[in-house]
Amino acid sequence: MNASLRVSDPGTDWRVDDPQGLALRLRLRAVKMVAPHGFGYLGQALSAAEQVAALFAHARPGLDRLVCSPGHYVIAPFAAAVEVGLLDEETASSYGQNGALLEAIGTERSPIVDYTCGSLGQGLSAAIGFVLSDRLRESGARTLAMVSDGELEEGQVWEAVLFAAHHGLSHLTVLVDANDSQVDGPVSSITTIEPIADKWSAFGWHVQDIDGHDVDAVLAALKDATAETERPSVIVCRTSTVHGLDCLPPDADGHFIKLPPELAAAAVAELTSKVESHRA
Repeated sequence: MNASLRVSDPGTDWRVDDPQGLALRLRLRAVKMVAPHGFGYLGQALSAAEQVAALFAHARPGLDRLVCSPGHYVIAPFAAAVEVGLLDEETASSYGQNGALLEAIGTERSPIVDYTCGSLGQGLSAAIGFVLSDRLRESGARTLAMVSDGELEEGQVWEAVLFAAHHGLSHLTVLVDANDSQVDGPVSSITTIEPIADKWSAFGWHVQDIDGHDVDAVLAALKDATAETERPSVIVCRTSTVHGLDCLPPDADGHFIKLPPELAAAAVAELTSKVESHRA
């Protein structure tokens, strides 16, 4: 395995024939990655599983770029990368350990994604830089950027939104994970950011507002975004940080889920059953 591998590296290759199955396996993989620690950013993988599965099904290997703006979401691309063969089992098992390649919060050395950042709100600016560079080089690449709804509280995001629309960066697609969750509580209780879709539309973007747990809807939205030739596109994905894992207690904190051994075992059993049922 190449420790510096990025999805846009020439020669990188993978294939996703079953995006829904990948979303299920991604959730299971994320549980196994978090379980040894007893807690972690599992909720972000539960929230973004369908989005990340769709991104890996949609992106052109070795060409298109993947930006994960919120660094704690990087568990989802890591998990997907293991499932499509870009990362090995040994590397996955070291997730979050001291000195491990796969850090719990992504950094500049994180593999798979082309860019991720610990400080929230900066990833969209980096994505714009990629798009401008690819435009100048006439590469034809698209940049797909994951952004969280909590990041919309950051002013830098809206400066980037204005800039991208002004320059007509049609090769940029942003997926906003609108799960109404951040470390201090529901996003809506901290800062009113709705109506999200209307705000992006007012800034000049091509906007779609969808069920982020419907992988077919995410794939269709990505296809529509690719067909847009005049404006950047944003897909507002309505999600939950506890989606797809029924064994979690009702009061589970989706932002940073506690996963003691008994609950971890129940989660693995539940998701393994769902994966097997989907394959049947």
